[in-house]
Amino acid sequence: MSKVGKKVIALPTGVETTLQGQLLSVKGPKGTLSYTLLDGVQVTIADSELTVFVADEEKRNLRGLTRTLVANMVEGVANGYEKKLMITWVGYGAKLEGKKLILSIGYSHKVDFVVPQSIEVAVEQDIKGNTIVTMKGIDKQYLGEVAAKLKALKKPEPYKGKGIRYFDEYIKLKPGKATKK
Repeated sequence: MSKVGKKVIALPTGVETTLQGQLLSVKGPKGTLSYTLLDGVQVTIADSELTVFVADEEKRNLRGLTRTLVANMVEGVANGYEKKLMITWVGYGAKLEGKKLILSIGYSHKVDFVVPQSIEVAVEQDIKGNTIVTMKGIDKQYLGEVAAKLKALKKPEPYKGKGIRYFDEYIKLKPGKATKK
């Protein structure tokens, strides 16, 4: 059985939490996030530490989940999260116009990707000519969801590796057709 739920969440300086009924709010230098606690899960706040526990032993599987979600909220409002995506292939690229990414990813037309207000985006080129899109936000789950939607526009293909992939993702390329002699 996991012991994740038993760990205490230490609150960094500048991070404040408030609990009103089942609504837990976390406020920090980067912003504010809130989470509605599930039934049977309770949180105590004391001495800049947050502890998650369950009253009913049948709900103990929710303890680790809740603890991880709250720890991600604390980390997000304190430091934030970042996702990097790489657009790879000749002629593929992206440029930023306001809160909209204009993508050239092999289609006959440009693809517009509207970035939500809560996420910051930066576009740059590396020395190999690949485009790197950096997304920053305070909500880890929402940031990952937006990054996955961007990646889904042109998934990396297995023969040449062209498409949109996460920066640290490795694509194992297939060898392709062998010539007959």
